[in-house]
Amino acid sequence: MLSPEAKANRHGIAAMCLSMASFLVNDSLVKHVSEQLPAPQLICLRGVFAVLLLLAVGHALGQLRPPGGTGPGVWSGLRHPAVLWRSALDALATFAYLNSLFHLPLANATAINMASPLFLTLYAMLRWRESVNAARWIAILAGFGGVLLVVQPASDGFNVWAMVCLLATVLHTARDLVTRQVPATVPSILITLATAGSVTLLAGAWALMDGWEPMTLGQVGLLATAAAFLSVGYFFVIVAIRHGEISVVAPFRYSGLLVALVLGWAVWGDVPNVAAWVGIALLVGSGVWMLRSQR
Repeated sequence: MLSPEAKANRHGIAAMCLSMASFLVNDSLVKHVSEQLPAPQLICLRGVFAVLLLLAVGHALGQLRPPGGTGPGVWSGLRHPAVLWRSALDALATFAYLNSLFHLPLANATAINMASPLFLTLYAMLRWRESVNAARWIAILAGFGGVLLVVQPASDGFNVWAMVCLLATVLHTARDLVTRQVPATVPSILITLATAGSVTLLAGAWALMDGWEPMTLGQVGLLATAAAFLSVGYFFVIVAIRHGEISVVAPFRYSGLLVALVLGWAVWGDVPNVAAWVGIALLVGSGVWMLRSQR
């Protein structure tokens, strides 16, 4: 019989895995569209679609309507300092990561970004006194080692932009930590909406300076689809961080890399080399150990 804490961890793990898979699909669609459109423009338009979708879903679920139909209700949660800080951190992290991605090999950016669980676990242990035993640290480090073996970053790809990417990772870590400070009375979908809105506003300001390119219906449709997956990713990463122990949930960010490998093989025929297979084994093994430890 699972304890309440173990059940919360299982729910958090499932939410994190779903979030990472959704972010991956979003990234793939955005990467395809970015070959024809400027980054600020596509991020802004994708954000507009995400905000509209979240408003519609939140209203349909009744999570954005005030109790009794009067007063500001849940909307007052947008003014909570933790929600405002989280939105600002997410917007800054998004643009720091995207700018570094334009100047770094994808493997290097991925490897740096995947250091987030290490930062999260260390802070959770120091700040919230989460019990992180030696076996859990070994599983987390093994998972990160698996990431390095799979992405195999090049040594010549670490430059000043690598530091910008590291800054983005630190900002993403801070965002997730602030998420734990948002009161439980604030619905997760409202936090998601605030995040999408902040990224959209920042992208819109950037797009005004860079100019706007004409778009096809196909490109608009792909961005609308990406917005749907982005919204799912935003929502479930918030659910994951708000439930369970961070030191247990955070390492399942690595699951997105496994989804990427499956898609790479199924769509483009990419076959991992020997080192990557060893990395996959480490990723799967550390994840299975984390799951079994929750019994």
